[in-house]
Amino acid sequence: MARMRDHYDDFLSRGAEILAVGPNTTESFKKYWASESIPYVGVPDPDHVVAKLYRQEVNIFKLGRMPLNCIVDKEGRIRYVHYGSSMSDIPDNETFLRVIDELNKSSE
Repeated sequence: MARMRDHYDDFLSRGAEILAVGPNTTESFKKYWASESIPYVGVPDPDHVVAKLYRQEVNIFKLGRMPLNCIVDKEGRIRYVHYGSSMSDIPDNETFLRVIDELNKSSE
């Protein structure tokens, strides 16, 4: 999440917004967001409602929920999805920004 925080302005300049959903409680999210100065929205999902809707994998042998990254367009359609196979399997910001640039180009 810190990696996206560090490039948040790059996302905003492309008309994108970041929303992070995690398994934490509301209190845990608040503490983490404050301690890390995260500028975007974090949504606690301790009951895994959102995780189930997006079919996010849970693997107890790999420390819990695997990373899931989506890009949703302004009409609410999922335009990019990446299901991670490990806790470190997360695309870099350049990948997300490239997809956003392509979506912006196709909507012109």
